Amino acid sequence: MNKSVKAELAPNGVLRAAINLSNFLLVSGKLPDGTPDGISPDIAKQVAAKIGVPFQLITYERPGLVADAADQNEWDIGNIAAEEKRAETIDFSNPYVIIDANFLTQKASNFNCNSDVNSAGVRIAVSNRSAYDLWLTENFKNAELVRANSIQDSHDLFLRGDVDVLASLKPKLLEEIESNPNLSMIEIPFASVNQSIGVKKHSPNAIAFLNDLIEELVENKFISSSLKKHGVDQKLSIPSSK
Repeated sequence: MNKSVKAELAPNGVLRAAINLSNFLLVSGKLPDGTPDGISPDIAKQVAAKIGVPFQLITYERPGLVADAADQNEWDIGNIAAEEKRAETIDFSNPYVIIDANFLTQKASNFNCNSDVNSAGVRIAVSNRSAYDLWLTENFKNAELVRANSIQDSHDLFLRGDVDVLASLKPKLLEEIESNPNLSMIEIPFASVNQSIGVKKHSPNAIAFLNDLIEELVENKFISSSLKKHGVDQKLSIPSSK
């Protein structure tokens, strides 16, 4: 391993990994000592082990807070979704898992496809500053986005009838449909969330190293084993290796 990789990823000798606690698919539980557990912490541990340094998990309640801290020297890697707006301040690796984002509607509504949702007067509940919120902000100019503080809060807005459509992660939408036969999901995702590893801008050695590591973890089945261990293997997609 190139010494410059360790210098870019852990300049202080400890890998500080930012973990977004709000994504229930990526942080699916806690260890006995209270630290986060899931595929996202597992990936952070693999990075630290590969460069031969200890790691520290730095937790944030929402992904937007991880992005805000990019220039504050609070973390060395940030496990959040790659997105064009975030890429202005963060460089991203290739994704290690992919999550579909879909729309949930009432069956009685007239929304049959994603383009139907992007219409004047339509109100869409979305988790504030999630990757799919940023995507919708850039691409859906006609509908109104109603931003909630968390994924669950966005679901509550929709279920109370305060909005017309819910934008959220597909696995959680399927859970809503199981408990409410009056709901329907538009099957084609409006976006795919690429869960990646972010680093400070202008870290080319680190990005090349992380891309190689992710490919290795896909090929040796580490990622698939981690997803199965945490019970989310049927809810997340693994990118194809080269």
